[in-house]
Amino acid sequence: MRLIILGSTGLVGRYLLDLALANPDVSHIVAPVRRAIPAQEKLFAPVIDFDCLPDAPWWQADAIVCALGTTMRKAGSQQAFRRIDHDYPLLVARLGKQNGVNVFVLNSALGANAQSLFFYNRVKGETERDLQALSFGSLTFVRPGLIGGMREERRPVERMLQILFGAIGPVLPSQYRINPAQKIAQAMLDAALAARPGVHAIASDLLV
Repeated sequence: MRLIILGSTGLVGRYLLDLALANPDVSHIVAPVRRAIPAQEKLFAPVIDFDCLPDAPWWQADAIVCALGTTMRKAGSQQAFRRIDHDYPLLVARLGKQNGVNVFVLNSALGANAQSLFFYNRVKGETERDLQALSFGSLTFVRPGLIGGMREERRPVERMLQILFGAIGPVLPSQYRINPAQKIAQAMLDAALAARPGVHAIASDLLV
């Protein structure tokens, strides 16, 4: 399988890239990045500007797996957040469709709903809705809750919640427990490899 991975330098994306590199069913990986990453066998990591995506032959692949995402604090504004979490995945999805990609997997979120009163959940829901409109043969939304793992950048509030939810996790309903980043990444890769026809969602309680 030829795989395109978006967000390969983030928490979930790093696990996803490592899992894909180690999987014998994945023959070639394209991981577009904003800054250069170390070269590895079967990996092509072009440095690109997501605001001006190149029309390149490497968009031809069997599946796109998207782990792009940010926070309001890091993005700095709702407009910037929406551009990263909605616009970029849609731009790449359209390019992929134009180049014959028929499988798309998105790292979305628990509570994603285009009608939500909460901005974060609404953007995630709008991204899911707009991806469905592109009619991929296989489309999977992985919907984690709080993601567990150590990030490169500091997210103090998220870290505090991880400690709290880790302590009370055994008494929480399964959908609200911490979802380890590696489990999310494995679910995303499995969905891409399986390429089940139709639209599917993997809920947070399956990622604990």
